[in-house]
Amino acid sequence: MTGLRVGMVAGEVSGDLLAGLMLTGLKRRWPDLQAYGIGGPQMAAQGFEALWPHDKLAVRGYVEVLRHYREIVGIRRQLRDRLLADRPPLFVGVDAPDFNLDLEADLKARGIRTVHFVCPSIWAWRAGRIDKIRRSVDHVLCLFPFEPALLAQHGIAATYVGHPLADVIPAQADRAAARRVLGLDEGDEVLAVLPGSRTSEIRYLADVFFAAALRVQRARPGLKVIVPALPALRADIESAAARVGLGVGAVGGLQILAGQSHRALAACDLTLIASGTATLEAALFKRPMVIAYRMNAISWQIMKRQALQPWVGLPNILLQDMAVPELLQSEATPERLARAVLDWLEAPAKMAAVQQRFAQLHTDLRRDTPTLATDAIAQVLQA
Repeated sequence: MTGLRVGMVAGEVSGDLLAGLMLTGLKRRWPDLQAYGIGGPQMAAQGFEALWPHDKLAVRGYVEVLRHYREIVGIRRQLRDRLLADRPPLFVGVDAPDFNLDLEADLKARGIRTVHFVCPSIWAWRAGRIDKIRRSVDHVLCLFPFEPALLAQHGIAATYVGHPLADVIPAQADRAAARRVLGLDEGDEVLAVLPGSRTSEIRYLADVFFAAALRVQRARPGLKVIVPALPALRADIESAAARVGLGVGAVGGLQILAGQSHRALAACDLTLIASGTATLEAALFKRPMVIAYRMNAISWQIMKRQALQPWVGLPNILLQDMAVPELLQSEATPERLARAVLDWLEAPAKMAAVQQRFAQLHTDLRRDTPTLATDAIAQVLQA
């Protein structure tokens, strides 16, 4: 069989990246693959047909989701009806568990095989979700090595496929080349500021991050600040920088990039970064970081009560240690963020030590993810 029809849903930028990489493996196995559903540009580059763009699902926080609830539920219902009418032999939900698990449950109940790519973080919060996972999916593709054994304890089949970012990001990033492209000198001290890829994250984090960067600049004259920005968010980022008095261009030391988050991480000395997949990317680039997050107060209280571990950032969770500072909600003030950044810059030995830990983490996560994911999916289809 050369052809395979697959329904897929990937939410947000990170899900689009993961799904795009997985599609390369699926297309090698099934050259006439037809994949459709919800996705972004990385998936489209592999021939994916997006019925809705992935950013429709890029909403985080309980209150924020409620604001978009009717639209999101409507999209899920329309996609479910389309999939049940088409009856592809396989559906793959990539992350976005709040959207995908309900959809997967409906499809599985009607005889469509379901695979979920990215194990929901039951080891960090919402452990009660395990029953829903078992009911919804035939197989889980896991990014982290400890997850299959955890799922097996609850009767859920799973395969560790490695984290595809560990293959995409080189073991030794070429910092000098990245700096040349961005017009930075080798001797520049560079802080990458990554306040998130969602409108809600920019609203809660951008002003605070830029105010912190301005304080660091005042303490370290000559510091360059680079900010990768999605085109749709550039105006909001420029407004936030202006509000706190952080100038754009040679005089202000702030450079806003058109995307290029990986180039920014390759070029920088360290990063001030929103909690999320980007923190793992920063670790794979071996960059010391300060992790921060702020959200709606009600959403924060709900999530805080569900937390099962003392860490929020992926690097800390994977290392099982507070290897990099986390400043969350009320602790994420410009003063405290700036102090945490300066603590790194004033301790080169500490920076080198965490870089060594990140190098080992990179090795542990590196696998041929597209092939392993495709092999697992083939087994599901044959079962």
